[in-house]
Amino acid sequence: MGMNDPVCGMDVEEDPKLRSPYKGKKYYFCSEACKATFDKNPQAYAK
Repeated sequence: MGMNDPVCGMDVEEDPKLRSPYKGKKYYFCSEACKATFDKNPQAYAK
């Protein structure tokens, strides 16, 4: 099952290298750049 990158909205797969946990939920990203953006300000992107 695919999901969306919370930063850019792109469809992504569950890749443990591109994952950040936040408030008990795991978020996945299309790239290190989107993961870094999320990690700087997760509350802006978490749903």
